[in-house]
Amino acid sequence: MADSQLTVPGLSADQALSAWLEHLAHERRLAANTLEAYGRIGRGYLAFLQRHRGEPQRLADLGTVTAAEVRAHLAERRGGDHPLAARSISQTLSAIRAFHAFLDRRCATPAPQLALVRGPRIKPSLPRPVSEDQARGLMQEPETDPDAEPWEAARDRAVLTLLYGCGLRISEALSLTFADTPLPETLRITGKGGKTRMAPVLPAVRAAVDAWLAVQPFALAPGDALFRARRGGPLTPRHVQATVQRLRGRLGLPASTTPHALRHSFATHLLGAGADLRAIQELLGHASLSTTQKYTAVDAQHLLAAYSAAHPRH
Repeated sequence: MADSQLTVPGLSADQALSAWLEHLAHERRLAANTLEAYGRIGRGYLAFLQRHRGEPQRLADLGTVTAAEVRAHLAERRGGDHPLAARSISQTLSAIRAFHAFLDRRCATPAPQLALVRGPRIKPSLPRPVSEDQARGLMQEPETDPDAEPWEAARDRAVLTLLYGCGLRISEALSLTFADTPLPETLRITGKGGKTRMAPVLPAVRAAVDAWLAVQPFALAPGDALFRARRGGPLTPRHVQATVQRLRGRLGLPASTTPHALRHSFATHLLGAGADLRAIQELLGHASLSTTQKYTAVDAQHLLAAYSAAHPRH
């Protein structure tokens, strides 16, 4: 369906930005953190234009933005008290492009000079998974933690098992409610951008969650978050991150061992076992196959490392 036009006469730049953010929230259904980042980038961009041009900007003014002005804004973001890294500069430019694309579609206000701006070259970063033994160690380690109550150890093991066994993001695992139990053979997961996918549940995952349910001390209603903190509130991503940080220190694992590394490991280990790349894309909920293809490079690195270590002429 074609985008409808915003025809409010005299629309201010701030109002245009608000309309874009509303579009992202209600039509694109982007995550709250992404919306906050886009809003911050958009407000900074409009503030720069107002300072640079010496007056508040209107919608029509945004169509006259020059490549030099956008480059000057990016250069300003590279310096100052809180300079941005090259990757953040690239994300800033991407958000500005998306804002102007919206203005072109919805407000008939193109900014042709934006096409002349090139972002910094970014060396693609590869996912950094853990090995199968390291993943197994992480999932088992909570039970040996002397500072954790038995129910807390069972909870932490269940969460980590969900991340590795189902390839979930932290937010997805923590979004499960008591009504989702006992876990079915497949979970319906709503991920980034409201995209829904089906995640198969392995018996080991179901057993870990059942073990948590058997010892958890709370009276949970169907709509309550499944995983609870010590004081009874919903478990937070920060707690999971801190738990993995503590466990990796005890196990001697590198700083790259994070909760999200378990999701990376889920994909990498499936690929190494011969799983189809398209199937992994569906299991992870990636919108683009190119995102999933990063794992082929990781798997290739592991093969080369094994070859180098084992070849008799090494």
